[in-house]
Amino acid sequence: MEVSVLNISGKETGAKVQLPEAIFGVQPNDHAIYLDVKQYLANQRQGTHKSKQRNEIAGSTRKLYKQKGTGGARAGNIKSPLFNGGGRVFGPQPRDYSFKLNKKLKQLARRSALSYKAQDNSIVVLEDFSFDTIKTKNYAKLVSDLNVATEKTLLVLPAANNNVYLSSRNLKKSKVITADQLNTYDVLNAGKLILTTGSVKLLEEAFAK
Repeated sequence: MEVSVLNISGKETGAKVQLPEAIFGVQPNDHAIYLDVKQYLANQRQGTHKSKQRNEIAGSTRKLYKQKGTGGARAGNIKSPLFNGGGRVFGPQPRDYSFKLNKKLKQLARRSALSYKAQDNSIVVLEDFSFDTIKTKNYAKLVSDLNVATEKTLLVLPAANNNVYLSSRNLKKSKVITADQLNTYDVLNAGKLILTTGSVKLLEEAFAK
């Protein structure tokens, strides 16, 4: 798939880049996408939720009243889950929600997501660029010139660029990552995928491994 390369003003530079069919032209596998997105979301969970069990509640362990003859339910002490302020039954405990996936399956999921974007003509290729200063209006002008200001955009850079990243951070619909951070969830969540010529080369090398 051949795509014209644009500059940051949204104009064609005359150059063209070939998006490899092995990455951007595969038959998408929806189940692989589902598993990869599920893993990504699971890995974002902190798992720090916690409730106190009966043995963690501060309070007397004295039996409240005699076992029989009161006409009510038997209760051990004030820390019983039956009472206000008592321990919680089967409450949440800190845990790790992450799980592992096969490397080839994850690569298939990313190829599938990128292929979906290619099928929808939702990929824009820019020449490599940088900003001299950190200004939100610079990035806002970039997405405006590319006619994608109203869509969610994902810009993939070949390497970390603090000026570009910080310039985009205040724009809710814009996200900037590096090629080695590319994941299925972010690709599918974006309306337009913006690649630079350098990031295309890095993706080709990464998927060839």
